[in-house]
Amino acid sequence: MEFGSRPAAGAGMQPAADIIKDGSTASFAKDVLDASKSALVLVDFWAAWCGPCKQLTPVLEKVVRSYGGKVRLVKVNTDEHPAIAAQLRIKSLPTVYAFRDGQPLDGFMGSQPESAVRSFIDRLVGEDAEADIAAVLVAAGEALDAGDLQTAVEAYAAVLQQDRDNVAALAGLAQCYLKSGDVERAEQMIALVPSDKQDAAPVQSVRAALTLARMAGAEDNRAELEARVASDPKDHRARFDLAVALAARGAKQEALDHLLEIVACDRKWNEEAARKQLVELFDAWGPKDDLTIEGRRRLSSLLFA
Repeated sequence: MEFGSRPAAGAGMQPAADIIKDGSTASFAKDVLDASKSALVLVDFWAAWCGPCKQLTPVLEKVVRSYGGKVRLVKVNTDEHPAIAAQLRIKSLPTVYAFRDGQPLDGFMGSQPESAVRSFIDRLVGEDAEADIAAVLVAAGEALDAGDLQTAVEAYAAVLQQDRDNVAALAGLAQCYLKSGDVERAEQMIALVPSDKQDAAPVQSVRAALTLARMAGAEDNRAELEARVASDPKDHRARFDLAVALAARGAKQEALDHLLEIVACDRKWNEEAARKQLVELFDAWGPKDDLTIEGRRRLSSLLFA
């Protein structure tokens, strides 16, 4: 399966004129409050007579430009626009406030070296990035559940551009390849998970699904197995193989029903193979899947009846 390419890195970046602006009382709402809903906005409160201001402002401009539009800078001359400084209770210059979602988030006073300014911004941008990644992962999961593999792949790939070791994104991409029938690429993707994260739940879910896909094999023999079960309902081997083939091809409800039927008839058959396979299916489907919840409930009813 071939998936479409994503927009080139840097697409949609703000032009330099929008990244650094001279602010005013009239433009403050637009340039700071509104703009901070889509990017981190720093406000540099300064004055012409302030020596430390003249040292800090060039540093701020240099660092802000290096973020390629993720951060913006608005410079406010407090002599010309005292109302804003008074409202924010600015008591010394220079003072820098960071705004996000229309609210002051953090700040510092006095001239700072470039390393300190960059560290300040990195921390705040990092918080934004984590929130963005979490939102993208949710959207990717919803697309995957809906069968929109193209959208899911693009979303997971976007996360990996920011965090190449993100377990949820790697496992999600592997699931996409599995759903497209590309077991080999799914295996390659899950192999990229760092060794210290191999036990993570999303990874284990993919591994269980990979095991299921291998057991089912490439040949679709469901019709033959269905005929065997129809002619002999107690042919547990045929029913078991049919359940595996059904599960591997997305027929989850039917697979669940067949395995539970084996447990109901002979729970100890083949060293409890049906129960063990059900547990593997639950791992592959994930704990929140409706059929996992239903299956666990029905299995418990049979085992503890």
